[in-house]
Amino acid sequence: MRRFIIKNGSQVNISSFIRQGVVSGQLSSTREIVKEGLKLDFYADKYYGDSSLWWIIAAASGIGWWLQVPPGIVLYIPNSISDIEDLKKRI
Repeated sequence: MRRFIIKNGSQVNISSFIRQGVVSGQLSSTREIVKEGLKLDFYADKYYGDSSLWWIIAAASGIGWWLQVPPGIVLYIPNSISDIEDLKKRI
């Protein structure tokens, strides 16, 4: 999945749209609290079966681009990758 899309000749960062989708309720998500020693790639593998999609969880959670986050941080994990693809089409 590309992290940028082209709209009206300009490059648009999909991450901000993922975050807005979660905040507005357009993207359903699961809340998970980070446990000691676990990184975002663990959660991406757990929920999506693909650890390389950690950046989607980072974007949805509004935590920036860090693979490792401190324990206790609340993650918002979009429930469906296809919902993100649909959101990209609506942008």
